Order: sequence, then C-alpha cells, then structure tokens
Amino acid sequence: RPGARGAGPPPPRGLRGGAGLVFWTLCSVIVPVLITLWCSFQRSRRQVLRRDIFRKSKHDWHYTDLFGQPSYCCVCAQHILQGAFCSCCGLRVSEGCLKKADQHFLCKEIMMRSDGRARSSMPHHWIRGNVPLCSYCVVCKQQCGTQPKLCDYRCVWCQCTVHDDCMLDCLKIEECTFGEFRDLIIPPYYLSTVNQLRKDKRTDYEKIVPYGRKHWIPVIILANTRSGNNMGEILLGEFKILLNPVQVFDLSKTTPAKALQLCTLLPCNAVRVLVCGGDGTVGWVLDAIDEMKIKGQERFIPQVAILPLGTGNDLSNTLGWGAGYAGEVPVEQILRNVMEADGIKLDRWKVQVTNKGYYNLRKPKVFTMNNYFSIGPDALMALNFHAHREKTPSLFSSRIINKAVYFFYGTKDCLVQECKDLNKKVELELDGERIELPNLEGIIVLNIGYWGGGCRLWEGMGDEPYPLARHDDGLLEVVGVHGSFHCAQIQVKLANPVRLGQAHTVRLILKSSKMPMQVDGEPWAQGPCTVTITHKTHALMLYHSGEQTDDDASSVSEQEHVREQTDEDV
Repeated sequence: RPGARGAGPPPPRGLRGGAGLVFWTLCSVIVPVLITLWCSFQRSRRQVLRRDIFRKSKHDWHYTDLFGQPSYCCVCAQHILQGAFCSCCGLRVSEGCLKKADQHFLCKEIMMRSDGRARSSMPHHWIRGNVPLCSYCVVCKQQCGTQPKLCDYRCVWCQCTVHDDCMLDCLKIEECTFGEFRDLIIPPYYLSTVNQLRKDKRTDYEKIVPYGRKHWIPVIILANTRSGNNMGEILLGEFKILLNPVQVFDLSKTTPAKALQLCTLLPCNAVRVLVCGGDGTVGWVLDAIDEMKIKGQERFIPQVAILPLGTGNDLSNTLGWGAGYAGEVPVEQILRNVMEADGIKLDRWKVQVTNKGYYNLRKPKVFTMNNYFSIGPDALMALNFHAHREKTPSLFSSRIINKAVYFFYGTKDCLVQECKDLNKKVELELDGERIELPNLEGIIVLNIGYWGGGCRLWEGMGDEPYPLARHDDGLLEVVGVHGSFHCAQIQVKLANPVRLGQAHTVRLILKSSKMPMQVDGEPWAQGPCTVTITHKTHALMLYHSGEQTDDDASSVSEQEHVREQTDEDV
C-alpha cells in the first residue's frame, strides 16, 4: 500500500524497461538458435534412419527432393516433395512412407527358384503409378498416366503398362515374356538353375537357354560413373529398370575382371558387353578380357560395344558408336543398337619402352595400345591435362571443360614449342627400315581411323588417294606433325599430316633429353629409351552401322574409289 511501513520506493521505470529489453533481445537470439539446432538434429536423425533403411533394404533406394516429373507415393498416393525411388523397379515413395514401402513392396528378384527346365515366361511384377510418359495400355491402346494422381500399372520386367480399369483378372494371371528386350535379359530363374547344374558338375548351359530361343544374346552393362560428363550414374539406373540388375555393374565399385566372370555362367560365344565410358575404360575392359584368355576361358569371350562417355572417344567413333553421348538417344534405342550390331576384330598392340643405359636394372615398361601412341605436342597436352586433373578431379567432370583445358594447353604450346627439333632427337624404323625424318615436333602411330577427338588423321583432307586406315589389318599408320598449330590445322581440314608410312613393327629410339609420350591417353615424361610396337592380339568388338557423318560418307566413297582403281590395275 502507498505509505505502508517497510515498503521501499518503486524501481525506476527506466530500469524495468532495460531489463525487458535485455530479456526480449536474448529471446530473439536464443530462440532461433534453438530452433536451428533442433531442425539440424531432426534432419541428421532422419538421415541416419534413412541410411539404415537403405542399408537393410532389398531395394536400391536413392533419395531425392526433385523428381523429373510429377510423382506420387505408392503408399499414401500423395504428391511427393521429398522422397526416394528404387533404381531397379522404379518404385517411388515419400520420405515418411519409406519404411512401409520397404515392408510391403518387393523389388525385382534377380534370382528365382526354377525346376531346371527352359521356361518361356514368368508372372508379371506390377508397380502402380508413375508410369513412363507417352506409354500406352496394352489392352485398350490408349495413353496411360494422364491423370494427376496415382494411377495405372507398369510391369518391371516387360515394361508394359495397363489402365486401372483394364486390369482384368485374366491379365493378372497372364505371364510376362520380358517384352522387347527378352533376348538381352538374364531371367531371374536362370542363375539359380546354373547354380544347380554346377553342384551336379555340369556345364551344358545351352540346355537352359530361356524361351527356347536360338539367338539369345544376354548383355552385360559395365558403366564408369567417373567418365566424361557424369552420365554413368543415370545410365546405371535406366539399365537396371530395363534389364536384370545382376547384369549391370558400376566399375567404380566392381572391377571389370570380376564383373566379366558372369560370362562363364552364360552360353558360349553368346554374350555382349556394353562399356559405358571413355576409351580408357574400354581399354581397361579389354585388358580384363585378355586375362580371361590367359585363364583358359576363350570360349566365354564376349563381344564389346561402346557407349561413349569420355572426352576423346576416338575408338567409339571408329566403330560407329559416335563421338560422345549426352543423353540425346533413349536407353531403349541403345539396347536395340547393341542387338543389331555386327561383330568385327580390333588389332591390339604391345608397346615396350626400354630405358637406355648399361647399368639399368629396371624392367621395361609394357603397355597395350588400342588407339595410338604419340610423342610430341599432343602427348604434352595430355600430360599437362592429366597432372591438373589428378590435383583437382572435381573440376574435370564436364566434357566441355575438358576440351577447353586441352585447347588452353595447345595454345600455350604454340607459343613455347617445347617439343621442337624432334627429328634431331629421335630415330624411326618401320619394319626394320630407317626413315629419314623432316623437321618435326611430333610423331603419331595410329591403329584406328580417328585421332584427337574426331579427326581422320591418316586420310587428312582427302586430296590424295591414300588408302583408309583399318583397325583389323595388322598394320600401323605413322605420321608426323610440325607442332600444336599444325595439329589444329589438321583437325579443321586446313592441312595434311606428314605421312611417314605403314608397318607391322614400329621402332622409335629417343637418343637424348626427356620427351612427353602417351599410349591411348595415358601420358608420361620419358628419358632416352627405345620404344618397340608389335602386334599382340585381336579383340572382338561390335560395329554399329548407324547414321553416317559427312566425313564417314566421304571416306567410304574414297575407299570405294581406291578399290575401283585397284580392280582396274589388276
């Protein structure tokens, strides 16, 4: 009460206002911090739970917060903002329904019990909703998936789609024949039957060829997710949906030698391998195939096709698979091309580098060459590029950036000319005959028609009747270049290379100094040495005779003209 005994004076109004200001200031700072910490804790907790589900699940889950098309959860049927999808069966669920989906929906069975007999079909495996765009019902032939909700069905094996209203009882019991790519798919009951035969010590796998077909050509997909423009990860998922996941391998997790052991469980001379990567990845796979020959597994050797994901892709270009893949061709068409491709042979060469010196106890370096060997400016560009990519690999994930870096080092060499007077430092022998060299900066030994990311080096501008370079004739083409600027002129068809000749054996002696060298894009700096290139073996490849470029058409016409002249001379 006012004036009561023992009551002190009231606190000043300014002090009360200051305490309130401090309190609310602390609240405005601490509360957002607490909310942020709580959200961070919940996010990390969800990530731990999600990783635990992914680790234990039979689905190949991939988390995403951005789907390429409107997607609906297969559990709650609601539109998905954040969720996961299975790269094997295509199942899509929201984050909150992930555990339920893992319990109630089965993924593709890569192995299934069989009675040991050849089968022509198996039950459909239906997944509801999120059918591919522009898909049509196999019953009424009308477009599926047009409604903005979870609707219609898709079989994860034959990829056929059906409307909800068309899903009749007779269609539910109808058996799946694996659709368009049944000749490429390893059925889920096949491997279990093979395991039973192996227990009985039998290897007559031809008796269990599925569908009773004579032309079953199972394909194995080997994808390098580190090549070129990082398309490998996307391709892995798309191939797993169309094929059996057991026949799709990620080379960053499984070596080619281990993946190719699947060939030994398949009929002899029937397997085709699709390598998704650059020329280096193709060489890696061909080396693994050579190891199969050493182990006595010649009858299981596959034929190799290429999906070019690297930067240069000269071998792919030579075999008709194109200069680079960026997703412009559907995966379905790629598999059709593999089915229709023709088998050819590719020469493989042994490159032995022996260092000079009487007291050198080191073993010679031995490489296997598919494309080309070079010494000079193009090897110097590859060496500089390789050194910088090893330091910062994350910066070299785009094909455009890689080519821009090559252009930068080529321009630099035009000014510096680090490889000048090569003819004074090198001796060249073709089939034992010494070749007098003009003033050169580089020498290139070719096995294939293309070089430098799409240039026909041996034919040049085509103004002279030179025979086309072949990759299966046991001959190497040897050319010289005057420098980086001369290489650039050749690539834009403003100049011809210095043609030094063709040979079965090439011997190159580096007498002094240190020079850059490369074999199929693998560069190094080399001191005085002797390089000997001899024929090693043949590789079984697949040639795609698809759309021809102007260069291909002109080269074919030149080849026909040369043949006509040869026939007239005979």
